[in-house]
Amino acid sequence: MFDSDQWFEVFETLKRHKLRTFMTAFGVFWGIFMLVLMLGFGNGMKAGVERNIVGFATNAVYVWGQRTREPYQGRGPGRRIRLVVEDIDLLRQHARSLDQIAARVPLGGLGQGNTIVRNERSAQFTVTGDFPALAEVESIFPERGRFINQPDIEQQRKVVVIGERVRQGLFGPQEQPLGQHVLIRGVPFAVVGVVNSSKPGDAGNQENTSLFVPFTTLQSVFRTQNVVGWFALTARPELDAAELEEEVRVLLLDRHGAAPWDKQALGSFNAAKEFGHVQKLFKGVTWFIWFVGIATLSAGILGVSNIMLISVKERTNEIGVRKALGATPSNLVGLVIQEAIVLTLVSGYLGLLVGVAALEFASRVLVGDGTGPLAAPSIGFGPALAATAVLVLAGVVSGIGPARHAARIHVVAALRG
Repeated sequence: MFDSDQWFEVFETLKRHKLRTFMTAFGVFWGIFMLVLMLGFGNGMKAGVERNIVGFATNAVYVWGQRTREPYQGRGPGRRIRLVVEDIDLLRQHARSLDQIAARVPLGGLGQGNTIVRNERSAQFTVTGDFPALAEVESIFPERGRFINQPDIEQQRKVVVIGERVRQGLFGPQEQPLGQHVLIRGVPFAVVGVVNSSKPGDAGNQENTSLFVPFTTLQSVFRTQNVVGWFALTARPELDAAELEEEVRVLLLDRHGAAPWDKQALGSFNAAKEFGHVQKLFKGVTWFIWFVGIATLSAGILGVSNIMLISVKERTNEIGVRKALGATPSNLVGLVIQEAIVLTLVSGYLGLLVGVAALEFASRVLVGDGTGPLAAPSIGFGPALAATAVLVLAGVVSGIGPARHAARIHVVAALRG
C-alpha cells in the first residue's frame, strides 16, 4: 500500500543533506550518462561502417584476374589471367553456391575516362558494360527510368543508364534526360535511366559519375572482344559466400591453367567475410562498452551504499525509537532500500535523459550531411530498458547493506547511544 508519510520522510531525509545527496547522485548520474554516450557512439560507428558497405550485397563476392605467381603445367610465373565471357556459363553450370552473376568491363580500361558529348556539352566520365544482375548485387536503384534489362542484353540495344553527376554535366537543370541521346566515342546511346546514389564515399561517387551500357552492346560496338574486367557474384541465401568464393576460384584457376594453390592468380573480395568481421568487432565493442559503463556505474552505486550506511549510523537513535514503538526489521529495511532506490532512479534517469539529449545534439553537429564515417549516434529501446533495469537493481543492491545494518541495531544500545 502506498504510504505517503514514508515517502515524505524519504524526501525529507535526502533534502536534509543536500550536498551529500548531490555528490552521491552525481556518481550514479555520471555512470548512466557515460554508458548512454558510449552505447550511442558505438551504435553510430557501427551504423557508419555498415552504411559504407551498402554498395554491394552482404553475400557478394568479387573476382578478377591477376598474374600467376606459381609455375604450373609447363607455364612460368607472371602470366596474366584474363577472364572472358565464356567463364559465365562455366560458373553458372558448375558453381552450386551461385545465385547471381554480373560481368563488367570498363571501356578503355580500369579508371579510364571517356569523353561523353551531348550537343555543345562534353565531359569525361567512366563507361562500363554491365549485366542486369549488377543492380541486385550492388543495390543500384535508378531515380528515374530503369536499369539495364535482359532484352537490352539480348538485342544489343544502344541504351545507357547515367549517373546524377553525368546528368548535371550534360543536361540543363530543367531538362528531361530520358529518351535523349548522348555520344560515347561518337556513337549515340539513348538514356533510359538516371542513378542518383546516396551511398557514401567512393561507392556513391563512382555510380554518380558512370554510364552503364549493356555488356553485349559495349562488346559489339567498341570491339572489346570477350574480355571481362571482373565478376560480381552473390551466393544463394541459404549458403555461405565463402563456399562460393572457393568454388569460383577452383573453377576459374582450372579453366585458365593456373595452379590451384596459386593465391596470386585471382584477386577476390568476399563482402560477407568483411561484413562478418565488422559484426564481430562491434559485438566485442558493445560488450566492452557495457563492461566499462557498468564499472563506472558500480562506483556510483558503491558511493550510494556508503552514504546510506553513514545515514543509518547517524540515525541510530531514531531507529532505536522506531523499534521501541513497534517498527519491524522489514519496515526499516524497506525504508532504507526505498531511499536508495529513489536516489539512484532519479539521478540515473536524469543521466539517461541528458545522455539521449547529448546524442541528439551530437547527431546534428558531428554527423552533418550523413556522408561521413560516423552515422547518427543513437541508443535503442532495448539498451534503454536494460539501463532502467540496471538502475532498479543498483538501487536495491546499494541499499541492502545499510538496510541490514539498520535491522540489526539493538533498541537498548541505540537509545543509550
